[in-house]
Amino acid sequence: MAYIVWVAGLEPVVLWRRLQLRVLKYPVPPMEGKSSLEPLEEETKMNAEPERKFGVVVVGVGRAGSVRMRDLRNPHASSAFLNLIGFVSRRELKCIDEVQQISLEDALSSQEVEVAYICSESTSHEDYIRQFLNAGKHILVEYPMTLSRAAAQDLWDLAEQKGKVLHEEHVELLMEEFAFLKKEVMGKELLKGTLLFTAGPLEEERFGFPAFSGISRLTWLVSLFGELSVVSATLEERKEDQYMKMTVCLETENKRPLTWIEEKGPGLKRNRHVIFHFKSGSLENMPNVGVNKNIFLKDQNIFVQKLLGQVSEKELIAEKKRILHCLWLAEEIQKYCC
Repeated sequence: MAYIVWVAGLEPVVLWRRLQLRVLKYPVPPMEGKSSLEPLEEETKMNAEPERKFGVVVVGVGRAGSVRMRDLRNPHASSAFLNLIGFVSRRELKCIDEVQQISLEDALSSQEVEVAYICSESTSHEDYIRQFLNAGKHILVEYPMTLSRAAAQDLWDLAEQKGKVLHEEHVELLMEEFAFLKKEVMGKELLKGTLLFTAGPLEEERFGFPAFSGISRLTWLVSLFGELSVVSATLEERKEDQYMKMTVCLETENKRPLTWIEEKGPGLKRNRHVIFHFKSGSLENMPNVGVNKNIFLKDQNIFVQKLLGQVSEKELIAEKKRILHCLWLAEEIQKYCC
């Protein structure tokens, strides 16, 4: 039996979110030792028949957007709660695999569209998020959600005011490499460490200052070692060669040094190198820990859990605190370099 209850000041969809746990056929109890922000087994979290589907539009159809559209169209547990309406792109594409292109104006005004996946360049994220939140849509956005801490806080305030989910993707925390590192560092006392990331060139005009485009590396370090502070940072650039190297000296709350190096240029392979020295030993290479499978789908599972009210307020607050801290670190690094 279903009941419709009208509460002053709450949109029906928000009320539905808050009541969702009560109407799921198989309520999920808290699991000891596992955060609900980590995607649980699909049969554990999403084994109820969806009472409704959220209409989704994907904004930006590059690599991330294309993967998002694929996951939305394939039969997965979280995809059963979502209905792909169309995609928005600056390019005239008309349709992709029978999914129709729609205008930004139609996506914002359509009552059928309830969710926006923002997969465009980082420099456009803030504007798209603000437009879709003001239009009353839930948001999933690829990291970084903004290029400043203040803007991110402002958008979260707006999402709360509108009663909407604002979810920033962090697939780096769903990688096999991170799971390995998390297990390796648990319970160990850090003495010092270095994280080096190499990759091909990236356009700052589209993806922001290197501390923001590389914020997933900051997220790794903060998630592994807690909140950090910036001691110094330098940026070496040879724009004519499309080369850059950013070197950041960080410090843990226990005054242990961490160095983050971001190096990008033609011919550099995408790779991560770590050296962590602990009181009990050292980790000086990243072993082959397996292929990262369906990490964007795992992130979508987390987003749907938020839509269904299956993530605790405590965990949402902790996630928001981590994201804002990393954005603050990125801002501080940019100040040192500029």
